Amino acid sequence: MKVFLASPLGFMESSRPFISRLQQKLVSLQFEPVDPWAASPDLERLLTEAMHLPDQSKREKALHSISMQMAERNYSLLRSCQGVLAVLDGSDVDSGTASEIGCAFALGSKVINGYRGDFRRSGENDGVLVNLQVQYWIEKSGGRIYTSLKDLDQLTFTPVPQTKLK
Repeated sequence: MKVFLASPLGFMESSRPFISRLQQKLVSLQFEPVDPWAASPDLERLLTEAMHLPDQSKREKALHSISMQMAERNYSLLRSCQGVLAVLDGSDVDSGTASEIGCAFALGSKVINGYRGDFRRSGENDGVLVNLQVQYWIEKSGGRIYTSLKDLDQLTFTPVPQTKLK
């Protein structure tokens, strides 16, 4: 089963190595991780080149075009997967990760699980670990939020019948 790894981890040099740890965990559990951060080296190169264009108008146009290509590629990857593991660390869930969770839920056939190793409170109240809407999409899809790498040993992607998703 292919599992899309939704996370903001690629933005920061300090957190990039954790992507590999999560991938290794998924492989050890017999899942095939799909990492959007590794899917677009060609577009990342073009993005870096576009950032250095001297003409602001051309730079903005190029950056927009490349960014939309990256988003389309991530969407295609997300559609190709049967499940999602979303990293929910931080003071609030990353906006891109939250949108991927919502998109996966809207596709209807994805089970979404979350990982939150961050012990800080992020939800609106003591009843939720993260943003209540994010937690709702996860739980409604049949997933759950895991709070440690060890707990991920119990990771499953058992789909909820479609009738319960409506």
